[in-house]
Amino acid sequence: MSNQEHLSAPKRPSGRRAGDSGTRQAILESAQQLFAQMGYEAASIRTIATSAGVDPALIRHFFGDKATLFAATVAEHKVIPERLQSAFEGDPQHLGFRVVDAYLRLWEEEETRNMMMALVRSAATSEKAADMLKTVLGSRMRGVPQVHDGDSDQSQRIVLAASHMLGIGFTRYILKLPEVSTRTHEEIVSEVGPAIQRYLTGTHR
Repeated sequence: MSNQEHLSAPKRPSGRRAGDSGTRQAILESAQQLFAQMGYEAASIRTIATSAGVDPALIRHFFGDKATLFAATVAEHKVIPERLQSAFEGDPQHLGFRVVDAYLRLWEEEETRNMMMALVRSAATSEKAADMLKTVLGSRMRGVPQVHDGDSDQSQRIVLAASHMLGIGFTRYILKLPEVSTRTHEEIVSEVGPAIQRYLTGTHR
């Protein structure tokens, strides 16, 4: 292990843990902290194991690989779904614009930027992680306030909106295509907001 890894990973007390659930939770807590601080690529299995005070083999025992471990941390990371859910509160006529604004801020703010980057990359490179993320995000959608009472199609429309925004996030922040990445935050909200509004409510502003 490099000196940098030793310095980057805050160590937990070593020793035998009181059962599998305690060990698994310690790994998740360390992984969440290091993925957010270091990003997906830099946070190695060994670094996470050092922080959690466990052998790297235990991480593979519980989660299999780093991509799946990351997917599991998404279920524990409440800031991202809470931000998106809160965007659904307020005047439905401006819903699409609030959702796009909240989504872009998740990519731009230090607290959530690395998690968003790692989220997209892990889902794109690991089928197992992608399946887990779909399960997690599906459960999160049930917590989204309904735009219209008794709206049985809201989940489907949220998926359509999410697909559109995922494409924006990928091309703007990962591929950094000039046609998208050079637009300002306000321009993206103004130009994409009407499409997301139509997906979510079936109406335009």
